[in-house]
Amino acid sequence: MIRRAVAADEPAVRACAESAYARYVAAIGRKPAPMVADFAAQIGAGHVHVAVDDEDRPQGFIVFFAKDGRMFLENVAVRPEAAGQGIGGALIRFCEDEARRAGLAGVRLYTNARMTENLSLYPRLGYVEVERRTEDGFDRVFFEKRVGEA
Repeated sequence: MIRRAVAADEPAVRACAESAYARYVAAIGRKPAPMVADFAAQIGAGHVHVAVDDEDRPQGFIVFFAKDGRMFLENVAVRPEAAGQGIGGALIRFCEDEARRAGLAGVRLYTNARMTENLSLYPRLGYVEVERRTEDGFDRVFFEKRVGEA
């Protein structure tokens, strides 16, 4: 089940981000942006949704919001011990469905250029690379997927 995150979810969301992104610290040379995000503020703004197990424990999360006529998918992560169960894909499809419901044309996201598995994952999910640039000191690769008619 996927539900909107509440303030009490913040420690679990932060722990998920820390564990999911820890393997990239050495490759990037510092903590990736999702590891230092202000999750409390994002949750308070209603931008965070969590995928929970049967006991309502977060197994993964996604951060997204409408921006410039598209849904901007800022972050998606799954607890390493829950990886491989389709949680990440379900979260991304949820974001795409929310974009359609909102009448938005598509979903835009970025990944770090050093997160090489993402560079092949997103195209398999129907995303097209549209831009590469350095932003906030990170080498980012931007992808978009059309999901609506807007």
